[in-house]
Amino acid sequence: MAGASKEKTESIIRKRIGGTSILSVLYSFAKKIGTVAMVYLIGYFEWSAAWLIGPVILSVIRDEWKKDKELRRNIAKAAAMCNEKEVILARVDDLPSWVFFPDVERVEWLNRILRQVWPNVNHYAKTLIKETIEPNVRVSLEAYKLYGFRFERVILGSIPLRIGGVKVYDRNVSRNEIILDMDVFYAGDCDISFTIGGIKGGIKDFQIHGMMRVVMKPLITSMPLVGGLQVFFLNNPTIDFNLVGMADLLDMPGLSDILRRIIVEQVANMMVLPNKLPIRLSDEVPATVLKVPQPEGVLRVHVVEAKQLMKMDIGVLRKGKSDPYAIISVGAQQFRTKTIDNTVNPKWDFWCEAVISSHKGQGVTLEVWDWDPGFPGVQNDDYLGRATVDVSGVAKKGQVDLWMTLEGVKSGMVHLRMTWLTLSSSFEDLKAAIAETQLLRLTNMSTALLMVFIDSAKNLPNARPLKKPDPYAQLTVGKQQETTTVLFRTEDPVWEQGFTFLVNNPDSDTLRIKVIDQKTTREIGYFVYDLISLVDKPDLQVVSQPYRLITSGPDSKINLSLQMRILKFEGSKEGVTEDDDEVEEGDSLLKTQEESPLVQGDSVKKPDSPLSTREKEAPSEPGSPVRISKQESKDSLQSAPSISYQQPAEDLMTLSKAPPGVDSPPTGDLRNRTPSSTSSTGEAGLGRIQLTLRYSVQRQRLVVVVHKVANLPLRDPTNIPDPYVKLYLLPERAKDSKRKTETMKDNCNPVYDETFEYILSQGELNSRQLEVSVVTRKGWFSSQSPVMGQVVVNLGEQDLSKAITSWFDLQPESPKDV
Repeated sequence: MAGASKEKTESIIRKRIGGTSILSVLYSFAKKIGTVAMVYLIGYFEWSAAWLIGPVILSVIRDEWKKDKELRRNIAKAAAMCNEKEVILARVDDLPSWVFFPDVERVEWLNRILRQVWPNVNHYAKTLIKETIEPNVRVSLEAYKLYGFRFERVILGSIPLRIGGVKVYDRNVSRNEIILDMDVFYAGDCDISFTIGGIKGGIKDFQIHGMMRVVMKPLITSMPLVGGLQVFFLNNPTIDFNLVGMADLLDMPGLSDILRRIIVEQVANMMVLPNKLPIRLSDEVPATVLKVPQPEGVLRVHVVEAKQLMKMDIGVLRKGKSDPYAIISVGAQQFRTKTIDNTVNPKWDFWCEAVISSHKGQGVTLEVWDWDPGFPGVQNDDYLGRATVDVSGVAKKGQVDLWMTLEGVKSGMVHLRMTWLTLSSSFEDLKAAIAETQLLRLTNMSTALLMVFIDSAKNLPNARPLKKPDPYAQLTVGKQQETTTVLFRTEDPVWEQGFTFLVNNPDSDTLRIKVIDQKTTREIGYFVYDLISLVDKPDLQVVSQPYRLITSGPDSKINLSLQMRILKFEGSKEGVTEDDDEVEEGDSLLKTQEESPLVQGDSVKKPDSPLSTREKEAPSEPGSPVRISKQESKDSLQSAPSISYQQPAEDLMTLSKAPPGVDSPPTGDLRNRTPSSTSSTGEAGLGRIQLTLRYSVQRQRLVVVVHKVANLPLRDPTNIPDPYVKLYLLPERAKDSKRKTETMKDNCNPVYDETFEYILSQGELNSRQLEVSVVTRKGWFSSQSPVMGQVVVNLGEQDLSKAITSWFDLQPESPKDV
């Protein structure tokens, strides 16, 4: 059975990719004739050769780009048409271990249910695309002077959505709801056609892959036992498609990015956190239960700086530089720093805030780009790497400050600070929130969160004589603006939409609502609400309250629900019992190298001060930490052999017990990170290295932290080594697996505390080894090897489900590497 399905898959790929037909031969012949005619005309009219070379080069690039994308799409489609059980079994090693996987038959059973209900899903999706996505895509394309976008036909085809794995949360979940995470993948035979500006086109081979969460709530006592669903992606899914018809002329690198980006944005605006797609299953459940925003907190992100970025702009007469900027993505929310010209060590000092609706599984992604001039809307910038941090780890610790190694590039690190802010219903916490923003010396930081549920309006006036309006509502708080959907030809619109606003200062900010007729763009109603009015309301909220619209009819009203929460910093949540699956991811990345408070510009320009001064300025309350910067800890190694500092007890970077040769930790939370004078030099007398190893199953990454090297041999007092640590993933020792730390000058006990990541499936761990070498930059021209010692760690022998921090004895360099 498996062999037959495999042959079927291969035949599909051959038919799609390598097959030939009379039409394809005729098409190829026509292309050759056209090429010959073009060359003849260029020679006949004595045009420049550039008129020939330019289009040829673009055509070759486009053809190769399309072939590569078509190959990937066809392989994915062939896999989607195969037997469910075989596909799931083939992906077992690639699925995260947290995926709930009792047996393959159960997941196959879910896919069979999807196949049965797929025709009904087709009908629902067609309505959703026509009523929700089409108007928004039309408006977005008009910004690029592309008018008249309209879907002509929407057919999702016969190949249903696929589920690769399911996880059901059974801890820290309300008894009135069920939460499932599903690895979903669609690569079907859809047939979608559209028109834009008089040009007819189509979309085929549409594919989408991502982690989808389904929240079933509330649970009710009558059928269907579940009152409704909330469906959403935790992070932006991967989307790909192929343009056909006349629109195929736009399907080339750069130009097709416009349409592709717009479609991705519309999917994000509809069902990527904090946006959710609510589906009511029972009339007994009020709309507010599913559609009112329910944030868990706010994440404040400070992108401080970056260093050692790649040099992308290399001129003839000048040294290579870059013009870097960073894009921070948290679900559908996206922020961009300013561009710093001509540098590989930018200092952005950029702050932003993101509303978090679910910290379970959601991550912060930072991408660094080198800005280059190009056409508006076309991505012409060079990629400089990315870094990801799991929100659950930040929520657990409260505040983190770390350097992240950029992935996907040869070099580069970025400095991030993040603070988790909870939501308080006490107005008394506003004073502390305002004081915190004043300490940051920033005017655009928020102190509160406003949740608005706009239910409906009644008795709206006609915008045109004898014609009912096409109303929508526009909500504004400060500089933030949100808009409801347009409802056509009605005086009593029912929107039932919820929105969330970050509030700078509730004492002075207001909520402004305009009701506008879409046809005439005329304002047919207006309402203003001072947020300070919520102070006197129980629990800072108003539930389903009608308000009279200004400049409207005497009976015109709008029905609203309002709720305000104050942003509160509670610090670390140590000691709180949580589901390990929820907090394990990203914990190993959240180091406490520098526990200093987040103050604007603190890491951009940090004044030098002695350790004693920092200790005097530290808080004197019981339990307040002694905060030591990374540089001060390095300098102190020369003078103070036993410096201690406070570190959270549950930090996965911390030693669970004192390693050999290191002083035992004193009572309390103080840990000793400095080797004593009697520290061992290892079995081979080459010194020791301290590493932390951790595998993130959800992010599919091996995390390696190089802490320090101790007691490197000093054979020649006049030639102190300049050591750095180099890492390779064996057995191939490929160039893209090479990582290395900074070089420490004249040091036999260097401290690095640098983090590196490898994208690696869990199934590969058993066959891979990590080679860690300590290398000196001195003695390159001598006969001796610069490798001072190395360690080879068999990853398959380590339990990497939790972070392992330990010392390794350095051994002589392997003969194969000499």
